[in-house]
Amino acid sequence: MKRLFLFAAMAAVSLGLNAQVKLNMSTYSATDLDRYDGRVCDVTTTRYMFTGWNTIALPFSMSTEEMNATFGPDCRLEKLVGVENQGSDLNLCFMDCKSEGIVANTPYILYYTGATTYIKISKEALVVDRPAVITLTTSKGEEVTMTGAKSHIDGEGLYGVLAADNAEARFVSVGTGTTGFYPTRCYIQLPTHRNLFTTHLKQGETTSIQAVAHAGELVDVYSLSGAKVASQLTASQVAQLRPAIYVVKGQKVIIK
Repeated sequence: MKRLFLFAAMAAVSLGLNAQVKLNMSTYSATDLDRYDGRVCDVTTTRYMFTGWNTIALPFSMSTEEMNATFGPDCRLEKLVGVENQGSDLNLCFMDCKSEGIVANTPYILYYTGATTYIKISKEALVVDRPAVITLTTSKGEEVTMTGAKSHIDGEGLYGVLAADNAEARFVSVGTGTTGFYPTRCYIQLPTHRNLFTTHLKQGETTSIQAVAHAGELVDVYSLSGAKVASQLTASQVAQLRPAIYVVKGQKVIIK
C-alpha cells in the first residue's frame, strides 16, 4: 500500500513538472512576458486583422503550416531587408520569408486575405522576451528602425500601416490623436520626417554576389532605383557594402 502511494505521488509530481503554463496574451494591454521568458506555454492571443497588409511581431515562433492554419493558406509574410533613398523619400524593401515561418521577436508585415476580423492564435510555444527590432542604414547614413511594440505606445513621430493604406503596406506618419500602437504590432522610426514607399520582393528574386560575379571580376553596383552606388568592385568588395539590396549585372543582390 505504501509503495502504491509512493508511485502515485511520483506520478503527480511528474505531471506537475510537465504541465504547461497558460499564457493569455492581450494585444490591447501590456503582458508581463518577463515571468514567462524561456518557458514553454500554452499561448492564446487574439489579433484584430485587416484585409490586406498588417504588421506583426510575436514573442514566440510559428511555422509556415501554423501560419496557414491561422491566417489562411494565401497569407504572405515579409521582412524588412533594405532601405534606400529615393530623392527626399525613402523606399522600404521587404522580402518574402513565409517559408521560414514567423521567428520570435522579429517584426514583419503580414498579408491577410480574409475578412477583417479577430483572429485567435493558440499554440504550445517557447516564449522568448526580447526586443523585436530591425535597424538598417541608408546610403546617406540615416538609420531606419522597425520595432514590434510590447506595450501600448503613443504614435507621435512614428510610422505605421493604417487600414486605409494597407493594400500596399504604405507606412504613414501616425501623429497624435490616434490609438498609437498596441502589443504585437510594429512601427517605423526615422531620424527626420520622410515619405515612405514599399517595395515587395519575392523569395529567390535576390541572390548572393558570389552567384553573380566571378572571382576577380569587376562590376558596377546600382541601387534599386537605378542610381550608381559604386564602380568596378570585386565580389568581396561588394559584400562589404552596407546591408541593402543592390542591382549587379541586372540581378538583385542582397547584402546582409
